Amino acid sequence: MTFKKIILFCHRWLGFISGLVVFIVSVTGCLFCFQDEIQDAFCSYRKVEVQHKPFLDPSVLKAEALKGHKGGTATYMYYYGVDRPAGILVNVPKNGMLYVYLNPYTGKVTHIENPAKNFFIVVEFIHLYLLLPPKIGSLVVGISVIIFMVIMITGLILWWPKRKSDRKRSFNIKWNGRWRRVNYDLHNVLGFYATSIALILSITGLSMVFESVREGIYTTANLGRSYLSEKEVLKSDSLLKSKVNGKPVIDQVFAMAQARSPKAEMFSINEDASAAGTIGINAYAQTLHYYKSDEFIFEKYTGKLLKQTPHDKKSPGMKMNNMNYDLHVGQIGGLTTKIIAFLVSLICASLPITGFIIWLGKRKKSKSKKVKEVVHRRVHKQHLA
Repeated sequence: MTFKKIILFCHRWLGFISGLVVFIVSVTGCLFCFQDEIQDAFCSYRKVEVQHKPFLDPSVLKAEALKGHKGGTATYMYYYGVDRPAGILVNVPKNGMLYVYLNPYTGKVTHIENPAKNFFIVVEFIHLYLLLPPKIGSLVVGISVIIFMVIMITGLILWWPKRKSDRKRSFNIKWNGRWRRVNYDLHNVLGFYATSIALILSITGLSMVFESVREGIYTTANLGRSYLSEKEVLKSDSLLKSKVNGKPVIDQVFAMAQARSPKAEMFSINEDASAAGTIGINAYAQTLHYYKSDEFIFEKYTGKLLKQTPHDKKSPGMKMNNMNYDLHVGQIGGLTTKIIAFLVSLICASLPITGFIIWLGKRKKSKSKKVKEVVHRRVHKQHLA
């Protein structure tokens, strides 16, 4: 068996193994690319009227969000921007998670959502886990994506034109050809053009699922250099509980983060509920974009700043990992890169289909050839007889 036949064998059978999962993951990826724009167009609660006054304190918004949810807790919240609501994730006993949207200037609750019933969150769960239990689903998706990356590389080897005269034909789709030829070109030519972006989407997706991939990106981008301060795990001192007085600590630390990142458009606040937990605040440079942020960790009982990591001071590896989501959904460069990510995801969804059609055509052709050979032999034997 020649090298190219081995590559073709691997390409074909790996495609059979991962094709269905790749199709589902790619289609859901297409749907998710423009989820912010679509939800903004149809969900009025995602926007608020800008008021020229400060946002209400986190403690005030939390109190409003928890009204009517007896026994509920809220440890995670967002201030999405001057023209957007604040969002608080509320965990209600027996009822599960609710996402409460509030006007950040007035504290009025504008919408309460069950995340499990949000169309795009369901799409995201299919994309990540195929609606299977997360541990199993992420493994199935992850392995399929790794196989897909191998398929893309083997496909590139198979596509590569041997002769210079074939190169022009290899870069273009022959639209006026027979449908089988058009299908063949759609598989090969579009696959070639999509390969580089598809590999980026695959790697960034894997890094969000597998810690080992994230660590690999971190180490590679840092050229093996250690940044111990970025790995440091900080804790609060529970013995300081009794010293808390005056303004709620969460309000103090939010004001401090705002003062230290005055140009930030969006803030996330995460309160670790454990006794030794801390308050983490991310100040994002741009609303609904996550790659550029200043990070703060505060003592949860006194409000003392334990660590500050401005975006400019982060290691290359940390910056790369922070870019994962924005790269994966294509929003890193605005609308243009979103469209590119959408089109590449669409091409990736088509590859298992066009590939299967190619295989089916060759299989039928092979069967037809064998039938003709059998008929020819019988006729030949009868003639000799």
